[in-house]
Amino acid sequence: MKNPNTESSKIVGQTAATGFQVGVRRTMPITPEQAWAFLTSSEGVKLWLGHVSSLTFSEGETFTSSEGISGQFRVVKPFQQFRLKWSMKDWEKPSTLQIRLISDKPDRTTISFHQENLDHSNTREQMKLHWEEVLNEIRQNVSTM
Repeated sequence: MKNPNTESSKIVGQTAATGFQVGVRRTMPITPEQAWAFLTSSEGVKLWLGHVSSLTFSEGETFTSSEGISGQFRVVKPFQQFRLKWSMKDWEKPSTLQIRLISDKPDRTTISFHQENLDHSNTREQMKLHWEEVLNEIRQNVSTM
């Protein structure tokens, strides 16, 4: 039998091994290729990394934006996935950010942001709001494609 006290003390987004995590996704009326093209464009990069000098999007590549976001690309699968270390300037340790493009129809793609190794529930909530805003901006930009 489950202990009700244990159930109620669980904090949303907390994991046993990776601190706090958050995931946000939206489905958009575009192909994975269009989604990838936007995410890797200067306008798209600005939304999820900030203002950075030109990127090649290669595994091992590091970046630091003028907004203080820094990290390193760990996995780059064109039209499918990014996995990277991602940190804001005042964070003690980097998080892991994964962006996936999921498509079950040629003209429809789900863009998913999943972030783990966050230090606190407040950070989780901040990042949830941040990625929701990023996805809203992406939706506005790709609706004109």
